[in-house]
Amino acid sequence: MLRFMPVGDSMTIGSSGEHTWRYRMWRHLCETYSGPFTLVGPRETLYDKAADAPTSYAYAEPGFPRAHLAGWGEGWQHMVPLIGEAVRRSRADVLLVSLGLIDLGFYTNAEQTADNTRAFVAEARAAAPRIHLVLLPVIPNIRAANDEPFAAQVTAFNELLAKTAADLDDSASPILMASVPDTWDIHTDTYDGTHPNETGEHKLAGAFAGAMHQAWGLGGEYAG
Repeated sequence: MLRFMPVGDSMTIGSSGEHTWRYRMWRHLCETYSGPFTLVGPRETLYDKAADAPTSYAYAEPGFPRAHLAGWGEGWQHMVPLIGEAVRRSRADVLLVSLGLIDLGFYTNAEQTADNTRAFVAEARAAAPRIHLVLLPVIPNIRAANDEPFAAQVTAFNELLAKTAADLDDSASPILMASVPDTWDIHTDTYDGTHPNETGEHKLAGAFAGAMHQAWGLGGEYAG
């Protein structure tokens, strides 16, 4: 059984009534991966905007493994102390990680965020020395479009993230960089300039799926 753990912020946990890219990935793997697999993690809920808390089970499609490690307003620095125990308990094999926007927006600069990325990888590997990781850069968002200093931090972090992945890549515990979708458009792929709508969910799932298929031969080409 291959165990995937989605790790992320609000774009990964999703909110009430959404499918989430986690669901889109699960559907893709159901159609293209021949072996047994599941999604794992210590959490299952969506974020309920009305309650301002991660308490919702109102998925648009509830019939899939909903486990994850994602949180609204959480970033690399929040996940560092959680990832080791989460990996140990869930026996995760592959981490699908989409983090960084929250860190850069509220907590840490590009260099500090990259340091937290390294700490995250170290904690994950301490829990599972053969863990595989796929990292998604910070994708285009409304704040970066309107805030030049923030956009510069996003660019700097994405460059550092790629360097970190290259530096820490190991044959026993490989790290892949997923690519930001070339066609990502904050006006048509999100509902508010940041959070993915249906097309955005497909594109995020496709970014992870494409990296794993190309590098590891896992699954197939993402068809949407």
